[in-house]
Amino acid sequence: MAQDVLFPLSKSLWAATAAPAPQTQALTASTKADVLVVGAGYAGLSTALHLAEQGVSVVVLEAREIGFGGSGRNGGQVIPGLKYDPDELMAMYGPERGPRLLQFVGGTADAVFDLIDKHGMDVPRRRAGWIQGAHTADAVKLTEGRARQWERLGVKVQVLDRASAQALIGTDRYQGGWVDTRAGGIQPLSYVRGLARAALAAGARVHTDSPVAALSREGAQWVARTASGAQVAADRVVMCTNAYVGKLLPGLQESIIDACTYQVATRPLPPAIRDTILAQGHVVSDTRNLLLYFRLDHEGRLLMGGRGPFREPRGPADWAHLERVLVKMFPQAAGQPIEHRWCGRVAITRDYLPHLHEPAPGLLADIGCQGRGVGLQTAMGRAFAQYLVGGDARSLPVPITPIQGLPLYALRRLYVGAMINYYRMVDGGL
Repeated sequence: MAQDVLFPLSKSLWAATAAPAPQTQALTASTKADVLVVGAGYAGLSTALHLAEQGVSVVVLEAREIGFGGSGRNGGQVIPGLKYDPDELMAMYGPERGPRLLQFVGGTADAVFDLIDKHGMDVPRRRAGWIQGAHTADAVKLTEGRARQWERLGVKVQVLDRASAQALIGTDRYQGGWVDTRAGGIQPLSYVRGLARAALAAGARVHTDSPVAALSREGAQWVARTASGAQVAADRVVMCTNAYVGKLLPGLQESIIDACTYQVATRPLPPAIRDTILAQGHVVSDTRNLLLYFRLDHEGRLLMGGRGPFREPRGPADWAHLERVLVKMFPQAAGQPIEHRWCGRVAITRDYLPHLHEPAPGLLADIGCQGRGVGLQTAMGRAFAQYLVGGDARSLPVPITPIQGLPLYALRRLYVGAMINYYRMVDGGL
């Protein structure tokens, strides 16, 4: 399986501070399994873990290293829900599926923190809640409505005015917002490595440096051929590659915008500065179309993330806009050296929802996170295991749909660029 993103994971803050990865090896001899999982990220390893715990024979093939894709490159924010509000999801999915979906997405953060505790994972974490900062008066109304909808469903929330937002975040750049107390922050690469360790302990076989070169149906089974020539024959296959699928499953890559998300991190802040920024440990993203997301890590570094060039980075200048934003947002951090710069690709679907596909019997594909991947894909793996063992599609949070390519996919960089320029104008500058 070809990989489009070559920017090394080792450049990230997470690689510098993560717990060691479990020992794994490339697949060197052909083998068989009940289920083959392609991709050792949150969804793939959660699927493997939950299947192995039920006695299912599972092989996981990863093209690079555990967490090489978005699972090792994200901001470590564990946020439940989806981009849409509860009332919108009920209208979209109806009275039967809608409540089940809300229950599922409302519990995705629980899925992460529960697994960490259950398996004693070495994962720095703090569950202090997520603040969505409102950058305009209209956005304040939006966040107030969003908070009230979740509150009606029993979620503990807090609506923020300008003063309370400034006090909690440490900047005067937001006019208000809301707090979702279910959320938190983790060291994301340590977590995906913890998932791998738990899956291995449960009996799953995980092979890194084993890119899948071809996938075909041969009689009653699927056969995946790796670049080395070794094969895996399995009754079922689960594709968990997200934005890194390449050409392995025809049409799937063309169904998403595989945009880059960029992040920077300072060195650990001096206590006098650290105490003025997110002093209660919240994670934050805001209401901009080109949203900013930021937090402190477990050692007091300030992280700032957002959109950057669609292409692979060419040098430090590609992160310069985030470094400017960081200082404008938090002038008290001016002069603090930037210690890490990294990026990775995210899968954006046309409707900003996760998509599940079964293009052939026994072949299940999952794609689309929209900024909720840590919790969403962890819980999705549990749902995949329930579906594969029980065969009931009601175990899945969203219906299985056909793969549908984006129009004018080859021109996506042009129209994404135009969309970004428009959003920058609408969002306003910092």
